[in-house]
Amino acid sequence: MPDHPVLVYSTFPDKETALGVGRSLVADRLCACVNILPQMISVYRWEGEVEEGDEVVMLVKTRSTLADAVVAAIVERHPYDVPAVLVLPTEGGNPAFCDWIFDETSSAKAEISEGKG
Repeated sequence: MPDHPVLVYSTFPDKETALGVGRSLVADRLCACVNILPQMISVYRWEGEVEEGDEVVMLVKTRSTLADAVVAAIVERHPYDVPAVLVLPTEGGNPAFCDWIFDETSSAKAEISEGKG
């Protein structure tokens, strides 16, 4: 399948942590943009108990060929033992926006393919 835009979804314990990770992803050109959505409540099972916690959502806009690198970068920088990180496919969209994603991540793709990333 040819390279195409994807979204990477993750949750974080707070806005500051998400911003730090998001800034590094953009600075490293692994993505064109991150959106951080504040104030959600997660209900989940952890170590046999039902837990609740306040979290924030991060949506990362990148290309499919960089998705694995984005996932690895998030997991490496994430404070959770088992962070939620999912790659979500996209279909269609504004062609100019999709081109912008590719333009903003083109140097990261070259560095990864050359073994520098």
